Amino acid sequence: MKLSAVTSAAFVVATGLLACTVAQADTLKKVAESGKITVAYRESSVPFSYLAGPGAPVGFAVDITNAVVDAVKKRVNNPALKVDLQAVTSQNRIPLLQNGTIDLECGSTTNNSTRGKDVQFAINYFYTGTRLLTKKSSGVKNYADLAKKKVASTSGTTNAQVIRKYNRDNNLDMDIVLGKDHDDAVLLVDSGRAEAFAMDDILLFGLMGNMRNPADWTVVGDSLQVEPYACMLRKDDPQFQALVNGVIGGMMKSGDFDKLYTKWFNSPVPPRNQNLSLPMSKELRDNLAAQSDKPAI
Repeated sequence: MKLSAVTSAAFVVATGLLACTVAQADTLKKVAESGKITVAYRESSVPFSYLAGPGAPVGFAVDITNAVVDAVKKRVNNPALKVDLQAVTSQNRIPLLQNGTIDLECGSTTNNSTRGKDVQFAINYFYTGTRLLTKKSSGVKNYADLAKKKVASTSGTTNAQVIRKYNRDNNLDMDIVLGKDHDDAVLLVDSGRAEAFAMDDILLFGLMGNMRNPADWTVVGDSLQVEPYACMLRKDDPQFQALVNGVIGGMMKSGDFDKLYTKWFNSPVPPRNQNLSLPMSKELRDNLAAQSDKPAI
């Protein structure tokens, strides 16, 4: 079939746009040509990715990121590959990945179907659920105790969506206030501007352990909606996805993942040498074998 001049031009433009999209999604090519990779970190997602003092971030997800970076260096045959670190928040992590500012984000990001429309997720490496951090003096034991009261969460998180839905479904008339990051949300509670902080339970335990007076705080409430954490990368980038999954899956298969879990969840961690003493969940233990990237709904 002979194409008209207009159709031919449209075809050329569409083909060019497709090629551009593919090129933008080819992270390994981008890294090889630029001589650098930019990886994201969180400032207060204890014990996954956080700042424990001056210097580089630390954490469970940071160690996974470092393992991926080592594999990238080998793949592009550049041991001296420059590694740039970029702090991200719950709000900007996806846009910064999409626009090419960062190449990989491993932190405390929930893998869900909505986000899966914009980004690609690697193998799930943790499972958690929304609970509440509050001062023991508040008397809060569960969500019903927060009726008509202020409840904090973090902007851009699935937890903010979960607590809003629970509030609507149960007619609790909570006043939900959002911090820009987890430390900011905790400060809302610490300063009396909110009664509790709704967030992933593992992050709440980590934050509580870093408080000036951890004994004054408690994590309470039923666990709402179990969700998986996973590394984020750009969509339609099968080569990079295979590399990231190969690193994480290899760690799960070799036993290195178990050792890493013990290091961050069953041993003292900086800066206060807290030990979360958290056994591996059944969901995560099962995924060591399944190596699934199945999202939450």
